Amino acid sequence: MQNLRKGYWPKLLFGRGIRSEIWCYIFMSFKFFRLYISTVLGKTKVPINYMIVEVMLSQLFMLPMPQWLEAFYGSTFIELCKLAPSTFPQVLAQAVEILFERLETMNVSCIDRFASWFAYHLSNFQFRWSWDDWTPCLSMDPESQKPKFIKEVLIRCMRLSYHQRVVEIVPEDFFPLLPAKPEPIYKYDKEGAGSLPGTMTAHKLMSAIKSKCTPEEALSILKNVPTPGDEDDAIFNPLKIEVFVTSLLFLGSKSFSHAFAGIAKFHYIFKALAEGEEAQIAILRNMYEVWCNHKQMMVILVDKFLKTQIVECSAVANWVFSREMSQDFTKFYTWEIMHSTIRRMTKQVQKLQHEVIEAQERIESAADKKNSGLDMDDEDLPTEEMLERMEERLESVQSQQKNLFLIVFQRFIIILTEHLVKCEAAGQDYNTAWYRWCLGRLLEVFLVHHDQVFKYISTLESLLFTSDIDLHILEVFQQFCSLRS
Repeated sequence: MQNLRKGYWPKLLFGRGIRSEIWCYIFMSFKFFRLYISTVLGKTKVPINYMIVEVMLSQLFMLPMPQWLEAFYGSTFIELCKLAPSTFPQVLAQAVEILFERLETMNVSCIDRFASWFAYHLSNFQFRWSWDDWTPCLSMDPESQKPKFIKEVLIRCMRLSYHQRVVEIVPEDFFPLLPAKPEPIYKYDKEGAGSLPGTMTAHKLMSAIKSKCTPEEALSILKNVPTPGDEDDAIFNPLKIEVFVTSLLFLGSKSFSHAFAGIAKFHYIFKALAEGEEAQIAILRNMYEVWCNHKQMMVILVDKFLKTQIVECSAVANWVFSREMSQDFTKFYTWEIMHSTIRRMTKQVQKLQHEVIEAQERIESAADKKNSGLDMDDEDLPTEEMLERMEERLESVQSQQKNLFLIVFQRFIIILTEHLVKCEAAGQDYNTAWYRWCLGRLLEVFLVHHDQVFKYISTLESLLFTSDIDLHILEVFQQFCSLRS
């Protein structure tokens, strides 16, 4: 610290390579870094502001994942803007413009992080931005990277404020890119709802839930819902699921806490209705019908359904790739759900792996002590039978994880192949904005979850990524495999 006051440290910094040193000192101590910045700014011809922005953004966009939470980079940028308000914001704005111009060639994961960080940054500076400079993007294909980026930034701004505030921050020309007002849709209250099947039961169920009925009483009301088409031997009743999920989620629409309370109280009914994967997909489909205008609520609800074991990870994957979700397939929240689902599956595997390893070590340690004639504490010592059951559970979860990856990659191959065949038959260019988004998401799944995917690489190669599929798709898989070749 004494050397810094004498002006010695900046010289050492520049001599050893400023970019790597900036990064080291940011993490060593941000207080120390603040002192350095206040000492150097305006006293050197080195464009230190530009170098700091370059270093920070390079770390934020590191693949497959940044080293630290994205919030760290955002909060650091805010602090730097406060440290040098006359220079740093302008440099950062120039960087944003450069990145915006390069969106067409940017990695999908980086576009995600760019939108998330930019919205966070705007929220800390009253959402001020020169939106008019981006007006030419309004005439582009809505699926193109630039208009989609703007739309996703506005969606994230709404998460950090409220809908009317987002409406106020952009010019009228940008209104087509504004997110819808995040309000629930309850179709049984709409005009003409009386003709919908299940309307009377839905209103009766709503009244009962408002009167604080028990789950058993609510289930008895649902028993009156007829099976569509008089298919008495159907595996599940989609109308019963529709009435229950729609009514409960609408009643819990006041806040996340209200929704969670409703799910917790009527968890028994959810489990009774979601007996198979098709029934679980029906739950997700009806959740979407209620909350299609509130992306964040859907992300949180799906995670809650997974946490409470109402739906399985495979059901979420099949729902994401279903035709009903095709219009939202390239939207960022859809992949927020997909990655969250894969991570939850991975956490289950890792948790059981840790438990099995710990049990094996305890059994081995106890055996060593016994052979050495030492006293043993047999309390809570797992038996061989307990270890076998734990290993069986681990094998079951690993099988579910493999199945999840098989579903995801198989669906990718199907939709990409359909697109390529359709374009070839019509004589059109296959390299559309949708195609680039889709191929980018495929690569993203490979990279973000590389540790888990590599465990099943031989299965994927023998079952899915064979020489029969299109070379454009196979090339992504081969590039991924080459990372460890």
